[in-house]
Amino acid sequence: MLERQDSDSPSGLSDGYAMPPRIRGLSGRLLWLTIALVMIVEAMIFAPSIATMRLRWLEDRLNTAAAAATVIDGLQPVELPRKVQDDTLASTGTRAIVLRKDGTSRLLAVAKIPAEVDAAFDLANYSSMMSVQDAFYTLFFGGDRMLRVFGPVGDSDMIIEVVMQEQPLRKAMLTYSRNILVISLAISIITGLLLFLVINRIMVVPVRRLARSMQAFAENPEDPAGILAVGKGRDEVAVAGRHLARMQDQLQKTLRQQKTLVELGLAVSKINHDMRNILASAQLMSDRLVDVDDPMVKSFAPKLLRTIDRAVGYTNEVLSYGQTSEAEPRRRRFALVDVCREVRDLLHLSPDSRIEFIDQTTPDIEIDADSEQIFRVVHNLCRNAVQALMSFTPEDPDHQRRITLSAQRTGSVVSITIDDTGPGMPRKAKENLFMAFRGSARSGGTGLGLAIARELVLAHGGTIALVEKPGPGTMFRIEIPDRPVDLDVFRARA
Repeated sequence: MLERQDSDSPSGLSDGYAMPPRIRGLSGRLLWLTIALVMIVEAMIFAPSIATMRLRWLEDRLNTAAAAATVIDGLQPVELPRKVQDDTLASTGTRAIVLRKDGTSRLLAVAKIPAEVDAAFDLANYSSMMSVQDAFYTLFFGGDRMLRVFGPVGDSDMIIEVVMQEQPLRKAMLTYSRNILVISLAISIITGLLLFLVINRIMVVPVRRLARSMQAFAENPEDPAGILAVGKGRDEVAVAGRHLARMQDQLQKTLRQQKTLVELGLAVSKINHDMRNILASAQLMSDRLVDVDDPMVKSFAPKLLRTIDRAVGYTNEVLSYGQTSEAEPRRRRFALVDVCREVRDLLHLSPDSRIEFIDQTTPDIEIDADSEQIFRVVHNLCRNAVQALMSFTPEDPDHQRRITLSAQRTGSVVSITIDDTGPGMPRKAKENLFMAFRGSARSGGTGLGLAIARELVLAHGGTIALVEKPGPGTMFRIEIPDRPVDLDVFRARA
């Protein structure tokens, strides 16, 4: 799916989300940025380079004049003819050549002595900073000045001095600058293109692939083909791709769960409507059992009536769980042992199940809570324990299957413990504990029991947690605090 999509097409999305052309995207920005940075570096290099070029040009003129002066000095005291002087000055590009030797100065050749000299430069004592300043002055403002340049002749004590125009020097510097500019542009463009190709290959192409994957996933989040196919790279882009693929996979699972919840809510609404009518009819018929004189009927009729009443209450509250949350608990103080006894009777463990139910709660323990909601919490946890023990095949044939229900009060908090000797909870179930449709410990389970239990406990301001134990099995601990007493109510009671 991703490979068939054009990298530069908007794919039905608005222009703000369309993939930009490469020249306007990261690749193009990188290309222009590279060219600009290389040109900046070349400009920084140009300053000392043009200064060095100017200095070398002046030294070449001075060395040429020194060579001619050495020859002319060897012909002393003969004076050169006018034509020879003109040829010498033309070949050296100077107006006058002066040789200083043994404390005396000799004018070897001269064309026309200028009225004044605009600037003098001693090449033997020339700092780098002065060289750069003079080079830029000549390049931007020079050309019309008359220069006096002097320096030593090799390693001797002779000093050669020339007078020359600045125009040839400036012309040579302009030619050199133009050549440097052309070379710098060529280097910048070539470097930019190379970096463009390399970075585009190792970074921009993977980033555009991530963007296309996110774009395709946004168009159809439920399509499994929209999940990014991760590679085996170890760089940052590859790691980001793996995180993206994992996020897309988790999001698809969440969407499927949400869809399941919506479908489940619709199905529950339909079933609840008919179930409520059926239970209402069963409730009317069960009321007549009270008038029957059979002792056996009289013994189980109250339990049957309470069970049907509880089922009717569940059907009235099932939609509230799917739409908002459980109803607020109607708290009162009652003996916890009565609820535990109802849970044990409703489980109806037969001897064939070989499961022992031990109720260690005592009649003196009272809890301040909603009796129906506490019954649902304890019943859900005990029923999960029974299902785990019935599907458990221990390696030790003498292993005793047992569910222990105990409670104790510490101050204003009642702690309820449900402990079983089953196989324990799988790792995946522990990671998704108390999450509907994900926290089930058995195959085919929904995990709703633990999710409902947690919501009911939290509504009481309490806590429910899975307790680590040294032996096999699962242990849950529920802690329910008493309601805080209003000071005026306390005084009124006192």
